[in-house]
Amino acid sequence: METEQVENGSALRPHFTIIAFLTAIFFFNFTSRILLSPLTPTIERDMGLGHGAMGFFFFFITAGYFISLAGSGFISSRISHRLTIIVSSVAAGFVLIAVCFTETAWGFGACILALGLVTGIYLPSGIATITGLVDSRQWGKALAIHELAPNLGFIAAPLMVEVLMIWFSWRCVMGVTGVASILVGGSFALYGRGGEFYGEKPNFVLIRHLFMKPSFFVVIILFSLAISSTVGVYSMLPLYLVTNHGIPRVEANTIIAVSRISPLFMVFLGGWAGDRFGAAKTMKVVFFLTGIITTLLGFANTYWIKLIVLFQPVSAVCFFPVGFALLSMTVPPRSRNLAVSLAIPVSFMIGAGLFPAVIGILGDAGLFGSGFIILELFTRPSKLCLNGLFVQTLD
Repeated sequence: METEQVENGSALRPHFTIIAFLTAIFFFNFTSRILLSPLTPTIERDMGLGHGAMGFFFFFITAGYFISLAGSGFISSRISHRLTIIVSSVAAGFVLIAVCFTETAWGFGACILALGLVTGIYLPSGIATITGLVDSRQWGKALAIHELAPNLGFIAAPLMVEVLMIWFSWRCVMGVTGVASILVGGSFALYGRGGEFYGEKPNFVLIRHLFMKPSFFVVIILFSLAISSTVGVYSMLPLYLVTNHGIPRVEANTIIAVSRISPLFMVFLGGWAGDRFGAAKTMKVVFFLTGIITTLLGFANTYWIKLIVLFQPVSAVCFFPVGFALLSMTVPPRSRNLAVSLAIPVSFMIGAGLFPAVIGILGDAGLFGSGFIILELFTRPSKLCLNGLFVQTLD
């Protein structure tokens, strides 16, 4: 029954409720991982750490995410996508609560690593559940709704930090987020539906088959570039604004939160553009605009930096609905979770792990702003190559 549902799909509207439910779960899954970003100035001061150490905390959480995302198929193939989603949400909540009791940098690092491990198993099952319910002609729109979660998280995280820190410490901020994650996971267990089928267990034959496909390899590189321009930049931006431009933490987090409002609408434009104009044309425009604006982050003075921050994420988010739809199209239905669990870990390690770590090291060397320029220029040849040649294989 589940297999037939996965293969045939159905219209978008009858499944709007489950898509909204998964979007809520994804919101707390994502927010719990990026909550570290608006807290970096406070954590750095409280623990007496440098920029490089803070950058490596992002590497730790991404390393955990990499490991669990890559191995998520072993879990979903045994307990179904539905239970995998529930376990991820509830476990993430308990890890965040554990942060409330950490006093050392080592203890905090261990919790951050664990958070990456438990949140990483969600995405393949979430994507597989949505693409299994919705007709392939509606994937762009359905996944655009799902992609509201990270964009809402980008807005909510800094605002939630500033509101809660009026009364609580940064540790309690994470604890409150943990309680919310447990509640939404428990609610899905009681009232949600979908995902009552099993994922594809990873094996070397399937992995080799996927990596032999040029389109799959191209999608991995594209995701790496997109994540470095969104999550990677966002991770270190509060620290950059506070330490290099002398902007107060509250103002910096407010600016960053406001900058993520327009992407809420742009993500739908990305889904529509992908369905209407195709992946190649959409991605060319996205990477061209994002590259220019990200480079300006390193050049701008304190007056102009605020304006640049507001525009930086606008075009970058348009990639993800198209990217996930393309990723789903490269494999048969039961292997979609495997494709996600292979492609996204590598992309996140580069874009959300290595990128912030390098930026932090450059920051300690007095080259914080130059880091955005150097890393953006380093990826530009890859973007030109992909946009001009390889990306054509996706259409």
